[in-house]
This record gives sequence, structure tokens and C-alpha cells, in this order.
Amino acid sequence: MDRNQMVGLGLIAALLITYAIVFKPPVDEKDLTDTATIEQAATNTAANDIQQQEKEAAQQVQDTVKTDYNEEFGVFAAGAQGEATDLVIENDVATFTFSSKGGIIKSVELKDFKTWDDNPLILFDETSTSQDLILQTVKGNINLANLYFKASQSGTSLVKGDSLQFKYTMDLGAGNSIEQIYTIAGDSYELGYQIKINGLNSTIIGDQMNFVWVHKMRRYEKNLSDSRIKTTIKWYTVAEDLDDLKATNNEIQQEQLTEPIKWLSFDQKFFNAGIISEKGFSGALVSTEVPVEDTTLVKNGEMRLAIPVADLYSGSQLKYYFGPNNYRILKDVTPGYKENIYLGYKMVSWVNKLIIIPLFQFLEKYISNYGVIIMIIVLIIKLALFPLTRKSYLSMAKMKALKPELDELKEKVGGDQQKMQQEQMKLYREMGVNPISGCIPMVLQMPILFAMFFFFPNSIELRGESFLWATDLSTYDVLFNLPFTIPFYGSHVSGFTLLMTVSTILYTWSNNQVSTVQGPMKSIGYFMPIIFMFVLNSYSSGLSFYYFVSNIITFGQQAIIRRFVDEDKIRATLHENKKNNANKGKSKFQQRLEDAMKASQEAQKKKKPKK
Repeated sequence: MDRNQMVGLGLIAALLITYAIVFKPPVDEKDLTDTATIEQAATNTAANDIQQQEKEAAQQVQDTVKTDYNEEFGVFAAGAQGEATDLVIENDVATFTFSSKGGIIKSVELKDFKTWDDNPLILFDETSTSQDLILQTVKGNINLANLYFKASQSGTSLVKGDSLQFKYTMDLGAGNSIEQIYTIAGDSYELGYQIKINGLNSTIIGDQMNFVWVHKMRRYEKNLSDSRIKTTIKWYTVAEDLDDLKATNNEIQQEQLTEPIKWLSFDQKFFNAGIISEKGFSGALVSTEVPVEDTTLVKNGEMRLAIPVADLYSGSQLKYYFGPNNYRILKDVTPGYKENIYLGYKMVSWVNKLIIIPLFQFLEKYISNYGVIIMIIVLIIKLALFPLTRKSYLSMAKMKALKPELDELKEKVGGDQQKMQQEQMKLYREMGVNPISGCIPMVLQMPILFAMFFFFPNSIELRGESFLWATDLSTYDVLFNLPFTIPFYGSHVSGFTLLMTVSTILYTWSNNQVSTVQGPMKSIGYFMPIIFMFVLNSYSSGLSFYYFVSNIITFGQQAIIRRFVDEDKIRATLHENKKNNANKGKSKFQQRLEDAMKASQEAQKKKKPKK
């Protein structure tokens, strides 16, 4: 191909390209819009298909889950799903936390108290306590604590004078529901509680609901061993009988209670958590055990209570108590509830209830220092008992005045004990001396002495109160620690116990100056303070301080009495009595005493083996 042909072909190609561009047919905009719409519609259809498929898959899962709940819970399936949320109600003395899961109490914190190591005092929480509410139904046992309720109240704070009632409701449809109703006052440790069932007559087949309360009782006090022996489960029957599990035993304690019970409590040294029924629980199984290896816990306890279902339909009237073992508070909770505080045996507990506690509560209104309160209590008691103390001292002074005559009798009768006793009784009768008159005042003072032994270690008023070097008058004080442990004594020295021991020895020495007791019996009086030093070294420092002050005041009283007692005058009076009683017969008491002595001597003779 020559050059001309190539140019020609190039021009033809250029013309064709130019024609195609210049003479291009017009495009209809409507066609473009329709195309885009079709494409978008196709895209939306695909997206809708995907969403529909997802919804169908989700509904299929939901239907499957719902079917599973129905099979397991039946009519209770509506409460099987939900979210656990907390509700916090505060009043002046405590913070209560409730959970929508179960509609139960989750935790209780006491505001006015701390633990021995200065941490918040949590009476219980979800890590230490669980509560189950178990109903027998056509679907088996249903635990309401695993179901979800709706609260009628949001969190709030109450003050004295306020009162709040709120409820947790589980609506099961068709008129069926379960309500848990709580009532809280602004300044109370009590918590009103009511469980009410509406409907469900064909669903519930059992005649009682099992209320299971498992409680790990935490350590709040420094002295762990003392806390453990004062922690147990107590209960009070409808027939007004108080009982408890043996607190001093480290083994597992368990008891089945078959009679109606008014209340039960997890009772610790200074605090308790209890439940009270207005109509009474129909039965219970209670148990405790000591977690020996866990020093953060005192004891583990469990209550399995039976609540009649008939009571639930009418609205069971229950009440909780979460608070201190304060006698003034507990006596108003419910009959018998004050017995959560152990104030001693019946023969001495009345002294604490009628005398010591009212006096203590009166003084603390005006005096904030509890060491001073203890000293005032000692002074009041000693003044009240002064006539008995004086009579006891005078009796010992009379016996001392007779010592020369008694020594003569010993030389006269030799080693014949029977003859000596007879001559002694004759001498006492002639001189007008009653040998046991000095003991009677001491016996009358014993109830107060023992009452204090139970009052101070169990008095929550002393808890955390300091005096001098003692940081807590409710437990032992530490003057200094020892680098070793002394058996039955401990590894510390209690300053107040040491002072009590020294003062008791001083008091014993003072008594021996006017006592006619001789030989080993005279020395025993010095051993007793040493024994008590070992016993009381780990007891309440308030108790040791009370005994110390009591000894000092008693010693002072005797010094005053001795100053005004003329022993020569007493001796002259005794000899005057001898003249006046020369022809006087024996009194009935003296005759019975001599007869008893003779009978004892005859019995001893019969026991002696024949040679």
C-alpha cells in the first residue's frame, strides 16, 4: 500500500469517528431513572429478605426458649426471664439492699457500728447469705428466689418519722401473681415482710412453702474464740419456750423442731439476724457448724422453715430484725426476743434486767465516759449494800474477840473434834454470837456479783468504748503483749485484770486481820485471786475494772468501819451476854444446828472401817 492509500484510509477513519460523536442519538432521562429504580429495588428486596430471615431465626430461637421455660416452669415461665437490679433503701440506722431476682434482701449494713478492725459492719450480703423460697407445684419444686420480680419503688432514704411500704410483684397472667411486701420505718432495725399468693390454686400442690436461710456469720469482734462460744441459733416457740443449739460445741449441731415456732435468730455476741412470724412457723430444721480454718467467720448456720401455704393466700405476716443485741431495743421487737442477750442464770438475770440495765441506761443519758459510769455504778451498789457489809464486818470482829476463849477450848479438849464443835456451839450460845451471821450478808451480795459477770461481757453499750489504755471495754485490754503464750492465760497481760488481782489480794489480807480462820483455809484466800487472774485475762476489761473499783471501795468501807469499831467494847458486850444467857435455853435454830452436827459426826463414825 502506497502513501496516498494510507492517507485515504486514515481520513475515512477520522470521518467515521467524527460522525459517531457529532451525530449521537439523544438519551431519554426517564429511561435512566427507571433503570436506577429497578437496581435500588433489587437491592432493597435483598436487604428485606435478609432482615426477614434474621427475624424468623430470632423468633425461632425465642419460641424455642419460651417453650423450654414453659416446660420447666409452667405458669411461672413469665418470671423466669429478666434482669437482676438492686434497690437500696436507707434509714437512720441501716442500709438495706434488695434484688429484683427473687425479690429478696441482698445485704444489710449497720450504720452505727464497725467491725473490730474498723471496717463497715455488713450483717450479711450475697457472698455470706442465701435465701430460697421453695413451692411444690405441678411442675415440681419452684424456687421463687430464682425468678424475677418488678419493684414498685426506686431507691430512697428515710429519716425518723418516715415510713415506707413497697412491693415486688411477679405477674403470671390470668389473675395469677406473687407479691412480696416490705415495710421500713425511718429509725428501726425491723423490716416488715409479707408474702402473698394470688390465684395459682391449681398449680401449687404442697401445703407449705420451705423458707431456707443459709447464713455464714461473719467475725465482728477481736476475740474469735469468745465470739464462737456466744454464737448460735436461738428459737422461741408459740408456747413461749426459749431454746438454742449448744454454742460451746465445735461439732455440727442440728435439731428438728416440730412444734410451732414464733421466731428464730442467728444470734452472735453483739448482733443478730432473725425472722419472726405472727402466726408461727409450723416447723423447722436448724443447724450450725464451726469453720475452724476460716478466721473471718464465726459459725455457719442454716434454718429450714415451714410456712403454711394457707397463710400465703391470706398474706403471711412476717418480720425481720437486723441489728444490735441491745436490751432496750430487743424487748420491744416481739415477746421473748430480748432473750437473745444472755444475762445469766434465772437467779441472777433479774438483777440485770430490773436493776443494772435501767441504772446503766439512766447514767449513759448524762455521762458519755463509760469508765466513769462503771465507777458510779460501783459506788451506788456499795452504798446500797453498806449495811450488809457493816454487819458482816461486825460479825467477824465478834468472832475475833472470841479467839482467846476458842484457844482455851482447843487446849482443853485436845484433838477431839466432836467435843470441840460441841463446846464451840455452847460458847457461841452463851456469848450471843451467830457463827453464820457473817456469811449471810455475803450470800445476799452474790446475785449482784454474778450479775455483773454476765452483764459486762454482753453489754453492747461498752463495745468500742475506750477508757485509759483499754480501747474496747467489751473485750480484754492489753497492757503489753508477751513474746510467748502461757497456757490458760494467753499471750497478753490485761492491765485491769492485774489491778483487780492485786486489789483482791489486798482485800483478802484486810479480812484476815479480823478473821479467826487459821491454817490452810486462810491461805486459800490468796490463791483465788491468782486463779481469777487467769480466768479473766481474756474477759471484758469493763468487768475487771468493775471488780477492781469494787475492791478499792470495799477496802475503804472496811477501813472506815474499823475506825469506829471498838473491839474492847465488843468483847465486854459478849461477856455481858454470857451472864445474861447463863440460864437461857437453846434456840430452835441452835438446836437444829447441833442436831445436824451430831448426825454428821455419827455418819462419819459409821464410815470408819473397824480394826
